[in-house]
Amino acid sequence: MDKLLYVAMSGAKETLAAQEANNYNLANANTTGFKAALSAFQTRSVSGPGYASRAYATAGTVGWNAADGEQQATGNALDVALQGPGYLAVQDLSGNEAYTRAGDLHVDVNGQLVTAGGSPVLGDSGPISLPPASSVAIGADGTVSVVPAGQTPNTVAAVGRIKLVNPPAATLTRGTDGLYRTTDGTPAAADANVRLASGVLESSNVNLPGCLVNMIELSRRFELQVKALHTADEDGQSSTKLLQSGSSG
Repeated sequence: MDKLLYVAMSGAKETLAAQEANNYNLANANTTGFKAALSAFQTRSVSGPGYASRAYATAGTVGWNAADGEQQATGNALDVALQGPGYLAVQDLSGNEAYTRAGDLHVDVNGQLVTAGGSPVLGDSGPISLPPASSVAIGADGTVSVVPAGQTPNTVAAVGRIKLVNPPAATLTRGTDGLYRTTDGTPAAADANVRLASGVLESSNVNLPGCLVNMIELSRRFELQVKALHTADEDGQSSTKLLQSGSSG
């Protein structure tokens, strides 16, 4: 009976963990540049003295789906999409360097170029600030150019260049804020091969129908584990009654 309890208890717990990862993907199905989280189940043996006959399941995220999302034209000069592998460098709430694929940028009230989440976009020498301008353009290499306010369209000035990086995926982790960071905290080197397209955004690569099907499957799996727990409890009660009747006889 205890074997059944181990299997059912751990199965129900880890199914909830897998459901949480699936719900995380569903919640970000419309998040610009989001990469779907991947999860997997593994079998673990129960350590300790005695015969190794107990095992339980564990579930966890094993990275993310690196496939590019679809590119959608917006016509907004401050919307950019990475062409292939790479990331935009931004500054997180702690002031440290982090990375994102979300290219829906805008200029805040302080004149800083920031992401939709409010993270300052980093250039070669820190956050990029823009002077009052009648227009802004972002080049394929990340160069940010403006036409200063009051100047003719032919008066174009470069005010900075977005830091573009492409560190190996194995050296990155994704935080709860959706930003990527190097595992050792060392800023990644700029990569001149990373390119941008302006006026477009990369959509999330979440497979929405697949997530919905997976949600139903995980819900049924959880119900099965709970039913197994009830069965183990009923078997235990029946065994106790049999022992009691045997001892009384």
